[in-house]
Amino acid sequence: MDPVQAQQFVSALWDREIVPRLVEYIRIPCKSPHFDQAWQANGYIEQAVQLAATWCGHQPIAGMSVEIVRLPGRTPLLFLEIPGNAPGTVLLYGHLDKQPEMTGWREGLGPWEPVIEGDKLYGRGGADDGYAVFASLTAVMALREQNVAHARCVAMIECCEESGSYDLPAYVDALRERVGQVDLVIGLDSGCSNYDQLWFTTSLRGIAAGTLRVDVLTEGVHSGDASGVVPSSFRIARLLLDRIEDARTGGILPREFHCAIPEERLEQARTAGALLGEDVYRKFPFAASTSTMVSDSTEAILNRTWRPFLSVLGADGLPPIASAGNVLRPYTQLKLSLRVPPLIDAAQATRDLKRILEADPPHGAKVSFEPDQGATGWNAPPSAPWLLHAARKASEAIFAKPAIMTGGGGTIPFMGMLGKGYPQAQFLITGVLGPNSNAHGPNEFIHLAYAKRLTACVALVLAEHAQR
Repeated sequence: MDPVQAQQFVSALWDREIVPRLVEYIRIPCKSPHFDQAWQANGYIEQAVQLAATWCGHQPIAGMSVEIVRLPGRTPLLFLEIPGNAPGTVLLYGHLDKQPEMTGWREGLGPWEPVIEGDKLYGRGGADDGYAVFASLTAVMALREQNVAHARCVAMIECCEESGSYDLPAYVDALRERVGQVDLVIGLDSGCSNYDQLWFTTSLRGIAAGTLRVDVLTEGVHSGDASGVVPSSFRIARLLLDRIEDARTGGILPREFHCAIPEERLEQARTAGALLGEDVYRKFPFAASTSTMVSDSTEAILNRTWRPFLSVLGADGLPPIASAGNVLRPYTQLKLSLRVPPLIDAAQATRDLKRILEADPPHGAKVSFEPDQGATGWNAPPSAPWLLHAARKASEAIFAKPAIMTGGGGTIPFMGMLGKGYPQAQFLITGVLGPNSNAHGPNEFIHLAYAKRLTACVALVLAEHAQR
């Protein structure tokens, strides 16, 4: 396959058709069901899947079938089948549902307002990962444009990923016979540590999340009257969090949430750390003189890929400062997210989290932890020599730099499901979530120039897969 011709074809199609479709997609507030319980009535997920399906159906790919599969009570799934002329089956994966708005967008930007500045298209979901279905088909079309052989390709584009993919197992079961045996999975929902080469994700952390609630009163009372007599629900919540996290270091205390890091992953972290140096943490928008938790780049990579850490995502029971009177509040409620290492079972981690938080409540307070999201991480099987060669060759042809393997800090539940369902498959998990792209947060953007190059890399890997 001619990489220069592939790049030219991909870039032209992105400019002509994909960028305008992504602009339309960003305008759709198709929040994941976890964040929009009225998703069916609101119809935004339907708009997004129809947009993608319509574009796919208009592409000149002979023999391709495009279907929106619907199971009762579940978010829809876009399913594509493309016949091939080489052995094997490739499964391409992405999703169309989005994270909620989040605050802090800079002036002129917003989650549902697409804005192009140079190579960056701002707006929610473009990078995470509305582009995936468009890039996947474009890679196949680049092969066909040069009459290069490729295996049969199927694509599963879900609409529940940001809620933990709880609808996806039902679709995997329903489509199992149609999908058949898969020998390569290409997932475009991951990230890159710079925009200079192909990044190859080899592991993903899991997540155990839920809501911790502490009740001490049935209604608020005068703080001057009650403080010193009625225990603070916030203080009790702090004590409970201390069971999970060392507040001085951020380290997670219970051993149940840790695992041994495989030597291969340690070596990959060292390689990536040596390449990136301070760029590992410089990409984050630190306020004032805030320092990093660790200064060693390799340790920073391991912290965000193979070690557990806790985040408090939200709170209830705390009135805005402007309306906060002198009241000892009746309760505190915190949304917790515990990222767990790839080899930790998320269901068990969730049970452990509930057990630890609810046991022996301080002052006999009413304490509950209600899980609402959990997904086990993923550790890739050993990469076949042909795939390592293909990734290296593609990155060098498109970027003139080698491909780099490293872990990912987020969670893609589908990867764990596929790892169990297709133990013989190889995995190329990659994506455009690079420095400052800020998925889930304000000012999310997709780096268009990188997305084009990544699409060309996928085409080259598909060509090598056909020749393996």
